[in-house]
Amino acid sequence: MTHALQRLAATLLGCVLFPAGTALAETLGDVSTVWKLIGPNHKIVVEAYDDPRVEGITCYVSRAKTGGLSGAFGLAEDVAEASIACRQVGPIHVAKPLPLKEEVFSERQSILFKRLQVVRMVDSKRNVLVYLTYSDKIIEGSPQNSVTAVAVDRATPIPVR
Repeated sequence: MTHALQRLAATLLGCVLFPAGTALAETLGDVSTVWKLIGPNHKIVVEAYDDPRVEGITCYVSRAKTGGLSGAFGLAEDVAEASIACRQVGPIHVAKPLPLKEEVFSERQSILFKRLQVVRMVDSKRNVLVYLTYSDKIIEGSPQNSVTAVAVDRATPIPVR
């Protein structure tokens, strides 16, 4: 395959895996929860996600990551347990009006059908951004979820569409 075709394939794959407007995770660290003789240990991973449409807000998500051989080869299904904390990390700026509800981040948790999602909701009455994390499956999702909120100074109204 030529270099031009390889770059094109990588670009197309990137567009499918990371659609425009989707935040990318930055892994901050992990802790092992179960030692595995073969393959990586089961662990809890902590990742940071900058909100792609709200400058100055970062969400920190902790979630379980399955190890062992199935985890090493990407065949394991991670459990539907996650926790989220979003914080103001700089001046808040919203360039374009936000929808009242929007997916900020989504990541595959199994080879097929299961995803971890972070959704942003706007509470216009209180000038607050609410972030919810949960896991879904095509057939059966999980009611386990975690929510956090970032109050925005009233001097910086949140534009909505």
